[in-house]
Amino acid sequence: MNHLATARANTAAEQRFAPARMRRTVLEMAYAGSTVHIACAFSIIELLTVLYRSYLRYPANDPRAEGRDFLVLSKGHGVMAQYACMRELGWLDDTHVQGYFKDGSGLKGLSDSRVPGLEVTSGSLGHGFSVGVGIAMGLQRKGTDQKVYAIVGDGELNEGPIWEGALVAAHHRMDNLMVIVDKNGFQAMGTTDDVLTLGDLSAKFASFGFATLEVDGHDEAAVDAAVRRLWSSGTGKPKALIARTVKGKGVPFMESDNRWHYTRLNPQTFAEAIDALGLPGAAT
Repeated sequence: MNHLATARANTAAEQRFAPARMRRTVLEMAYAGSTVHIACAFSIIELLTVLYRSYLRYPANDPRAEGRDFLVLSKGHGVMAQYACMRELGWLDDTHVQGYFKDGSGLKGLSDSRVPGLEVTSGSLGHGFSVGVGIAMGLQRKGTDQKVYAIVGDGELNEGPIWEGALVAAHHRMDNLMVIVDKNGFQAMGTTDDVLTLGDLSAKFASFGFATLEVDGHDEAAVDAAVRRLWSSGTGKPKALIARTVKGKGVPFMESDNRWHYTRLNPQTFAEAIDALGLPGAAT
């Protein structure tokens, strides 16, 4: 492929995974289904954008291809962000978006492994990461070059299984595993500092035997560079990327307002949120 063709392909990929458009998909799904968890989907949009655009491999664009990489959404309540990526890939369409949470919809409000493209059934927080560790161990034993990315919430780090899984991953030197922490500072019932102080997450994961980096989770270029740097570190350790994010990012009246963990859209707030993205109201 010549330089011009490569540039066109890169531009097409960037347009396909435009964060504003994916946030619009989340809003459309949440409004169609009168459902919640909008803000916690918004905080991981750029993280997913970078992974799907540049790192996750799906041979023949098949979400169940044997040689695929694995994205484990341990914070399963953020699944609308992953649905938005799946729409960009053509795995979901307008019917899935407009029919979300209606009778006959196969899409749940939490990650469900029965949906092609979703690797785990999660929502009982703390468990998805351990499943990801198990997948990474299996791939390690098979000797493949497949990668596992596990996205966890910072509030989810309150759960003991996270740290049990981290110990196992470090002990077995699972250098095919990367945990990405959505560090937005909130959980369902308050700030993480109020509920259970987490301290220095980079230092914590490093003490558990992980190669760690911290990054602005909404800066796509910085996230891309950090992921690339962790994979090229050559340490033989599992990786941890601590992503500083904003809950509700992209819609100013939702940002850092924890009420949008459980608040549903009405016609007025839906229209205002769409306008805040600077995009037309109807998805394309």
